[in-house]
Amino acid sequence: MTFLEFTEGPMWYVAATVFVVGVLWKVIGLVRIGHKPDIAPPKGSAAGGFLAGNIRHFFPRGLFAERTWMHIVGGYGFHLGLFVLLVFAAPHVAFIQERILGFGWPALPRWGFIVAAEVAFAGLILLWVRRISDPVMRLISDWDDHVGSWLTFIVMLTGCLALQEANDALRALHIFFVNGWLIYFPFSRLMHAATFFLSRGYTGATYGRKGMTV
Repeated sequence: MTFLEFTEGPMWYVAATVFVVGVLWKVIGLVRIGHKPDIAPPKGSAAGGFLAGNIRHFFPRGLFAERTWMHIVGGYGFHLGLFVLLVFAAPHVAFIQERILGFGWPALPRWGFIVAAEVAFAGLILLWVRRISDPVMRLISDWDDHVGSWLTFIVMLTGCLALQEANDALRALHIFFVNGWLIYFPFSRLMHAATFFLSRGYTGATYGRKGMTV
C-alpha cells in the first residue's frame, strides 16, 4: 500500500469517523444540557429570537465595526474564501461525488480557485496577525488557537500545491494534513464552526422570549 492509498483509504475513513462522531457528540451534548425553566410569561417568540440572533450576528454593529475592522475583514475573507474552496474547488467536487454523496455540481474555473484561495489566505493571515499583535487577543489566546490556525494554513497550502494532481506525493501530503485537521477538529476551538449557530441562537431565543432584540 502506497502512502497515497493509505491517506485516501484507511486514514481517511478513520479521520472522517472521528470527525463525524466527535462533532455529533459535542453538538448533541450541548443541546442536552438544556436550561432552567423560565417561569415568567413569554413576551415574544423564542423561535423567532433564535433565528434573528443568528442572522443579526452576521452583520457587524456600527458601534464596534470601526474598532474591530481587522477582525471583520479577516473573518469574512477567510471563512467565505474557505467555504468556496471546500465546496467548489474542482478536486473537492470530484472527491465529494466519488467518495461521499455520489453526485456533484459545477466546479470553479482555475481563476476562481486562485481568487478564493488568495482571499482565504489573506483573511487567515490577517486574523493571526491580529491575534499576536492585539494585547487583549494575545492575552486570551493559547496554543490551541495557534495550532488550529497553522494547521488550517498548512491544509490550504498543501491543497494549492496539489491542485494540478500531477504529483501523488503532494496529493498524499495534502490529504494527510486534511485527515489530521479532521481528527483535531472536534477536540479544539475549531468546533466553533459547528456550534456558533447554537450559541448565537440560544442568546437570541432568550432575548426573543422576553420581547427584546439582540
